[in-house]
Amino acid sequence: MRVFAAREKGEAAPSAGKILIPVLAALLALNMVSLIIAVSVGQVAIPASLSYRILLHKLMGITVGDPAALTSGTFMNIVWDIRLPRVLTSMLVGAGLAVCGVIMQASVKNPLADPYILGVSSGASLGATFAILIGFGTSSLLSQVGVSVGAFAGALIASLGVLTLAELSGRATSVKLVLAGMVINALCNAFSNFIVYFASNSEGIKSVTFWLMGSLASAKWNKLPMMAIVVSAALLFSLPQSRILNTMLVGDEAAVTLGVKLSSFRRGYLIVSALVTGVIVSYCGMIGFVGLIVPHIVRGFTGSDHRKVIPVSIGVGSLFLVWADVIARIVIPKSEVPIGIITAMIGAPVFIYMLVKRGYGFGKE
Repeated sequence: MRVFAAREKGEAAPSAGKILIPVLAALLALNMVSLIIAVSVGQVAIPASLSYRILLHKLMGITVGDPAALTSGTFMNIVWDIRLPRVLTSMLVGAGLAVCGVIMQASVKNPLADPYILGVSSGASLGATFAILIGFGTSSLLSQVGVSVGAFAGALIASLGVLTLAELSGRATSVKLVLAGMVINALCNAFSNFIVYFASNSEGIKSVTFWLMGSLASAKWNKLPMMAIVVSAALLFSLPQSRILNTMLVGDEAAVTLGVKLSSFRRGYLIVSALVTGVIVSYCGMIGFVGLIVPHIVRGFTGSDHRKVIPVSIGVGSLFLVWADVIARIVIPKSEVPIGIITAMIGAPVFIYMLVKRGYGFGKE
């Protein structure tokens, strides 16, 4: 607690800033390099140098080499129309889920919390499943909005259900919140399976299968703006919240002595997380372990101070999901593995290793 108190007073702020800036610069560079590599690999291999020149031409109007090779042909269509929106979507999803994980873990003061564990993703998936099977499964704008609204409503109801269930027998503790999340998670999955089992809409059932396993295959330019607005707004909202999130690690009793009522902040944070998770699930399905693993990895290098954890988690989450999607696209020739399977296969062993080798907790716990 002394270390935490010192950080809150700002004693380590100068050195933290000096360390944070080069780390963020390195993460930005890694993300840019990963973007170029990600749009180059796939069933059709494209030279990274050509991908870079195509992106430079399309984004900045700078032409390097033969202009005809950059503005026409299959490679340009693959890079610009198919792969770039997918990579940008993976960056947004990874950053959004990572920050949701950071916020949830601090809010309930439990390192096991994330949108998947606490039932938020399952609630969003149930809402999306219901919306699809009642007719919102086509590609029109109204259908996209309908599925997004259904996913957000499901995520919000699941979040409120977790809070209500945890507070039934008194003040909600971190253990109660996690247990309540597991109950809501199982309940939402059961209802989703029930709806699918009795549904007669074969196309809708195929779409629901997509939500349950997670995929970025449907990423398109016309779907990107809404996700970009919601996730970017949530990221900007989270950056100034480090002081409150740090206070949450101390506990409600200590926060009262500081004149901070955490319960209202906790509810607000869960609503923001529900919004982000709902939008992500409505477009990409359930992608687990990102919000669980990324904050743990980041804290292993930065400590528990959210002034560093939040911005670094944005970069690491983005990087993590870009490469998970690359693996999903190339691991099986002429096929694609749902990205939710890849994140679980990577995340579960990493989490086990951290539990066994590091005995991870918050701060000095």
